[in-house]
Amino acid sequence: MDRDEILAWVKAERLSLADFLDDLDEHEWQAASLCPGWTVHDVAAHLTLSTRTTLLGTIKGMIRARGDWERMEADKARERAARFGPGELVAQLRETAGSARRAPLAGPLDPLVDALVHGQDVARPLGRERKMPAEQTVAALEHVLASPFYGARKRLLGTRLVATDQAWSAGAGSDDVRGPAGDLLLLATGRAAGLAGVSGPGTERIAARL
Repeated sequence: MDRDEILAWVKAERLSLADFLDDLDEHEWQAASLCPGWTVHDVAAHLTLSTRTTLLGTIKGMIRARGDWERMEADKARERAARFGPGELVAQLRETAGSARRAPLAGPLDPLVDALVHGQDVARPLGRERKMPAEQTVAALEHVLASPFYGARKRLLGTRLVATDQAWSAGAGSDDVRGPAGDLLLLATGRAAGLAGVSGPGTERIAARL
């Protein structure tokens, strides 16, 4: 993978997600997402921030949140959701879909993880299917497993992930967890919703940590 290929993936996923959000009604925009305490509207607002966040803004946000990264992200998403309506956020997502700009400290694959996972965060609670492209999902999953930011190593300790929809596996644990790569990605990023699509002796181990 080179950066141009990754950027093309990110652009395609953002545009697809914009189309998905554009199809939601007002009630669905106010529904709860998989992110605790976040509505679909909040998640959409968050997705527009990665190409608009500055280092100075991040520092100020961390000070206001007293060093709590998750609290800072939630505060920023809700503030933006209060400022912009659904149509405006969809337009913003499309406007910067191809932007190479990333949030401070983010790597090239982090925006792809963001779009893929948050796409499921909004789709699954609404009972809507949102397919995850195979190659991109595996690339995102491998990045999450290697990055200390997502906490996947601790979460998945002692387990071996095995994709059932493509030839991929990772981990040296004694307990297998088998399922579609998309569900494995959700588990790796701390989403209990991924448990619905997996099986194997390692499932209970992961469930206890989520």
